[in-house]
Amino acid sequence: MGPTPEVLEKFRKKAELVSAIVSEVDSMAQAIAYTVDLCAQKEACQLLMSGCEESLSDKGKDLCELKEWGKIIAAPALQDADMAELLKQAGSRQISVIKDGMRGHLAGIDIGFTVADWGIAETGTLVLNSSSEELRIATMVSEIHVAVIPKSRIRATGEELADELKNYMRQKPNYLAFVTGASRTADIERVLALGVHGPLELHILILEDK
Repeated sequence: MGPTPEVLEKFRKKAELVSAIVSEVDSMAQAIAYTVDLCAQKEACQLLMSGCEESLSDKGKDLCELKEWGKIIAAPALQDADMAELLKQAGSRQISVIKDGMRGHLAGIDIGFTVADWGIAETGTLVLNSSSEELRIATMVSEIHVAVIPKSRIRATGEELADELKNYMRQKPNYLAFVTGASRTADIERVLALGVHGPLELHILILEDK
């Protein structure tokens, strides 16, 4: 059973209040098309491009050379059928797709593409089972995080997920991530800055699951 219209609207409003961009999609194929279009339209990740024209150590040169691979979408936890669709759509736009080996791409990933486990309407928060290091890296070093959340997995409050979250934490290893909006900090002279400790943008795609 999915959330009530009121809960769904609250989730959207709360997520947008913390800079998330929220859209609805009818299928995973549509979510993938959204992600590929977003990647095609953005500039290539510039994380380590600055300074590459200077004299560098061998390690520094290696990092700069990573950008020769062009735009990258990291999707470490997609089901096989969805991965095949992503590879098809991204390939037609000359965009690379990686599923593992994230440590080799610390020079920057354009988009981290994930499917969230739960959504919490009261704070506009996504919950991701991030026990996989590949998933943690993909959602931390990407410039943009695109997260699909099935509509039926959105709950009104965190308390409603207490039993599910306890079950996750009983697993070994366990690592749950609560994502609320894009990465932000005001540590430097109390000036709000986005994208300092993680993605610059968070796009939430609410999936109409049958």
